[in-house]
Amino acid sequence: MFDYRTYYTDKHTIILKFTDFGFASELMEGIESSGYETATPVQTQVIPMILQGKDVIASAQTGTGKTAAFLLPLINQLIKHKHSNHVSAMIIVPTRELAIQISQHMEGLSYFTNVSSIAIYGGGDGNSFIDEKRALMNGVDVVICTPGKMISHLNMGYVNLKKLQFLILDEADRMLDMGFHEDIIRIINHMGADRQNLLFSATMPPKIRELARKILKNPAEVNISLSKPPDRIKQEAFVVYEPQKIPLVVYLLKEKKLKSVVIFCSKKQSVKQLTSQLKRSGINADEIHSDLEQAERENVLMAFKSKRLPVLVATDIISRGIDIEDIDLVINYDVPNDGEDYVHRIGRTARAETTGIAYTFISEQEQSKFQEIEKLIEKVVDKTPLPESIGEGPVYKPNERKFSRRPPNNKRPFPKKKP
Repeated sequence: MFDYRTYYTDKHTIILKFTDFGFASELMEGIESSGYETATPVQTQVIPMILQGKDVIASAQTGTGKTAAFLLPLINQLIKHKHSNHVSAMIIVPTRELAIQISQHMEGLSYFTNVSSIAIYGGGDGNSFIDEKRALMNGVDVVICTPGKMISHLNMGYVNLKKLQFLILDEADRMLDMGFHEDIIRIINHMGADRQNLLFSATMPPKIRELARKILKNPAEVNISLSKPPDRIKQEAFVVYEPQKIPLVVYLLKEKKLKSVVIFCSKKQSVKQLTSQLKRSGINADEIHSDLEQAERENVLMAFKSKRLPVLVATDIISRGIDIEDIDLVINYDVPNDGEDYVHRIGRTARAETTGIAYTFISEQEQSKFQEIEKLIEKVVDKTPLPESIGEGPVYKPNERKFSRRPPNNKRPFPKKKP
């Protein structure tokens, strides 16, 4: 068993693999199925503290792996100390989008365990309210909720939180900015005092410190910034209309004639559509996504590793956990969801002290998302002009709302069909 008490100091952190934490075997199955091998810095520091039962206040931005940093030890502790007929853990978040995201992450990691969970947020129908009420009354291990919706249930009088073991506040600074301070305190007042408290916030203004003093007991403090891409990776971006993405990929691959290219798409449908178009264009490409059987994935990956397949189109299923050297180019066909995904994707190139290139395609709707990634990695990525044959792209104005989904009519990215 790894000795959590001595593995890190304030000056440096040893990066661990998930096998080092001593997690339950059924949780390890979920970790391995998710493709995780090496813990991020925030996971390396926070997980042992949570496993020791400490309260934690962590400054960690979205994109640093903080969700798994609290979900993994939480699931592990509930496997060991599972109690029925009441709510064991509550994760409070500012928005329903984040509640859904964490709930999906929870379902994947806990798939092989008997730990149950439910997401509770506004905007649902009557059936979802009935399901939420039933779970809160009969007992569920983990509740992921927004403050306002949880207050609605508490006001009904059937929610008992006195035996709650874990309270997690995620994106606490954003919740306070949205005016949820009183709601959070009201929810906490329904809880018993004997619980473990975890607070995660991207920033630590005085109001967060004040909240921490109210709810945390002798907390351990962690400050983590996002890991940065190596300087050996040349990062460039193309600002495009969505329909320009496929012809731009075809142009770049035919122009550069590289031996090993990975193209990451955020959706399976994009992977399939792009791969089909590349094959029609005479480019030797194949795809990897979750619709394929494991044997099919392994065959495609083996062909790519052995250089028999020069172009691999994939979802984030391979952005972590693979070790392939000599990848010449990584293309982000879509802007990744967060900074950590961006770093993992482009980190597939420039391995083993080699150099590499990473291109990111930024559509109009993705501009603000990419600007957030630039803030996280503390680097403004060069915006490269589009080739003349692709046409003119949109202006890069990430602070403006985007409505157009097609390029101007006089700059169509696809040639008209012959009559």
